Amino acid sequence: MLLGSSVTLRQFTIMMAVLVLSVALHELGHALAADALGDPGPRRAGRITLWPDKHLDALGFAFMVITVLTGIGIGWGKPVIVNPGAFKHPRRDMLLVALAGPAMNLLLAILFGLVIRITLASGPMNWMTVGHGNDAVLARVVIAFISINLLLVFFNLLPIVPLDGSKVVAVLLPEHQAYQYMKTMSQIGPFLLLAIFFFGGPILGHIIGPAVMSATQIITGLH
Repeated sequence: MLLGSSVTLRQFTIMMAVLVLSVALHELGHALAADALGDPGPRRAGRITLWPDKHLDALGFAFMVITVLTGIGIGWGKPVIVNPGAFKHPRRDMLLVALAGPAMNLLLAILFGLVIRITLASGPMNWMTVGHGNDAVLARVVIAFISINLLLVFFNLLPIVPLDGSKVVAVLLPEHQAYQYMKTMSQIGPFLLLAIFFFGGPILGHIIGPAVMSATQIITGLH
């Protein structure tokens, strides 16, 4: 996820706090869906919780810091281990679990977008335009929650292993093709992510940037 290059201490704090919470809630979404569909594993692993530390990966967190500081990189949380054999309908339920993480991020973006919509409906958005003080912090938090969560939605839906999009594609394909797809993507997926990390920022921006912008306009009502 591409965030920004040069940041102040205040911006860094806001972006890190929002990113950590958003990634943690993304993983919680997977855990809640798996738990609701009959897999006791996430609950046993302590993943049915709002505490971010239960959903963070040490290396992934370090890369979050790099991403926020440099504007280049990929951060990630601790994957939720799911047992498809615990589901009544394994393929359908795996699809629901895979989509639950991005759905959680979309819900967060919509909730904070409603803050802007309500503000627009109630009068001038002075608190969104001031350059200092508590209002400015509030504005940056709201905007950060919208932009970061939409980035997480569209980035995680890319069909690259281990992203959620690969699981969605695997479920939608016939079983034999799904096996071949996951076998191939498991081999090349990590290298694709490394390529995105080092070289793919502008390309990735062109792929998901327009989607993020359009979704932001729809959610906030701003054009």
